[in-house]
Amino acid sequence: MCSAQHSIESIKAWSVYFTDHSEFTDDCAGCLWGSDIDATTTATSISPPVNGFGTAANHPHSLLVLPNHVLLLATHYGFFRSEDGGISWKEMAGGSGEVMEELMTYSLTSSPLDHQRLYVLAEQVTSTLKSTPGLYSSSDQGRSWKMLYPSSASGNMFMVAAGNDNPNEVYIYLDDLGALGLKVSKDGGHHFTSTGKLPFSSFTQLLAIPGAPGHLLVASSGGGAHWQVNKEITGGILSLTTSGPGGPIYASGDEGIYVSHNGGTSFTLVYNKSSLGEIVVAPTQPETLYAKTGTALYRSTDGGHTWADIPRVKGSVQSGS
Repeated sequence: MCSAQHSIESIKAWSVYFTDHSEFTDDCAGCLWGSDIDATTTATSISPPVNGFGTAANHPHSLLVLPNHVLLLATHYGFFRSEDGGISWKEMAGGSGEVMEELMTYSLTSSPLDHQRLYVLAEQVTSTLKSTPGLYSSSDQGRSWKMLYPSSASGNMFMVAAGNDNPNEVYIYLDDLGALGLKVSKDGGHHFTSTGKLPFSSFTQLLAIPGAPGHLLVASSGGGAHWQVNKEITGGILSLTTSGPGGPIYASGDEGIYVSHNGGTSFTLVYNKSSLGEIVVAPTQPETLYAKTGTALYRSTDGGHTWADIPRVKGSVQSGS
């Protein structure tokens, strides 16, 4: 299991909470961090390529959907971009000679106020360190990236989430700090300050609701002052996503897919056949969603009620560098 993820068992009792703050489980058994890295493990020595994303050891960590059929995929080995809804892909980072070379990319977000602005977290997973682990940003939808905030300055960053006050607002969560781990930057990720002590010790997901500055949704194990629990959701919460201001908010959990049409105040279960892990919604098509499991991608065009798999990539993925 990825250190960047929690197992389903560890979040069984977790629920979605809503606050006005003036402030994914996948099959990732091989993800390694820092001093736990196996010196014999590299991105190229495990096995030969099996598809366009490389060897059988590679797997997706985070998926993002942008306007005009653009999909972005952060994986264990490489960062990929598709401009045709997932039919073909280009590797944009993480490969040989590229930005984030040999780093694992695992938490990916875009600003709801500027879809060109992206943030991703990257960590070391091989015995050799060729790039700086930490927070990276893109101002061109993932075509190019720059280092913003190294892990050495903060410690392990569990997740990143774009804010909703302005395009330069971005949150990171340092899980080692527990209730004190939520930090916010107002300058695009160059400097971070504490948001204060949280009323719960940890959480797995954070969504800054577009069009409502200071309003956040989190998946957490306990409530507190100024936080309201959404009791319609049972079991663990794996992912939160929304298309934009006033759009539906979707939650993926142990029981299936939920949707809210009132800013996260209440949710309705719309799909209960299986748990689909991380989900993302197309910004200009609020009924079109994509889901990512440890081994496959899926698409829904009816607000999460039904799903179909996206054909698997075969052959080579083009380099975007």
